[in-house]
Amino acid sequence: MYLNYGDLCPAPMCDFLEYMLSIRGRSEKTVSEYFLDLRTFYRFLVIRYNLSSHIEDFDAIDINMVNLDILKKVKIMDLHAFIGYIDRERNNTNRTKARKIACLRSFFKYLYSIVRLIPVNPAVDLETPKKNSRLPVALTLDESKNMLTSINGTNEKRDYAIITLFLNCGLRLSELISINIDKIKGDTLAVVGKGNKERTIYLNDVCIKAIEDYLSVRPEAQPGHEKALFISNRKTRFTQRGVQHMVDKYLNEAGLAGKHYSPHKLRHTAATLMYQYGHVDIRALQEILGHESVSTTQIYTHIDKEQLRDAVKLNPLNIEESK
Repeated sequence: MYLNYGDLCPAPMCDFLEYMLSIRGRSEKTVSEYFLDLRTFYRFLVIRYNLSSHIEDFDAIDINMVNLDILKKVKIMDLHAFIGYIDRERNNTNRTKARKIACLRSFFKYLYSIVRLIPVNPAVDLETPKKNSRLPVALTLDESKNMLTSINGTNEKRDYAIITLFLNCGLRLSELISINIDKIKGDTLAVVGKGNKERTIYLNDVCIKAIEDYLSVRPEAQPGHEKALFISNRKTRFTQRGVQHMVDKYLNEAGLAGKHYSPHKLRHTAATLMYQYGHVDIRALQEILGHESVSTTQIYTHIDKEQLRDAVKLNPLNIEESK
């Protein structure tokens, strides 16, 4: 797919985005985020370098004023100033700042090492702010069971299969809706994850039965959607919004509404349950979830309060000595 941001995407920004999409295999969603991050950076440069004398609205700044000559002048001090700006003026979190920094690193590496348009890479020593430590939000085992038992209605078997796959396999929402029937082979399922990378998901008995039960009642799809596993009421591939609406429905019926749960939280739930009850090795969990780095997976290795309490109670010195 050729990127089409019109006049909003000057060279070499647009060339970089096309490179990330076509050569590096980044998803369209990721490349769109790169565009938004670079657009913010370009607008900051217009202010930083006084390229316009009439700036009233930051979001209306014309980024075409930033050309290659301006990019050649960028120093690490400019990048530090940009991070300070999005921190103070735009209230970006450390997580958001880290994403923008990663984008800038990739962009300037492309300009310097790949197409060799700039004499030095100003982002080579750009540091990433420490991310705030956040434990994953997940359903408990009992809440997961309650959600499964709440499933009903005309699409019960389809919805049950979807929730079951979320809670047992830790699929991403994008991965679930992209499942094709011909990618299911016995107890394995091939899905396309981040970066268009295909990985194998292993299905347990509950997942296999749920899929078989659904396939026995799956409606005939409209032309062009025949391969899709999950079909909407319109006989087309189930959309992300459709799945989100369905998940919200059953969360509400299970009494779990208002707890910030979502399809992605069901993925967190699967990972947490596998780690807590299945004693899954962290490297195995990394493969199951399709994480590039094990550091991403390590958020699931947190120990809950009951485990901490039990650990203290099991201390061999927890014995009252008679005096």
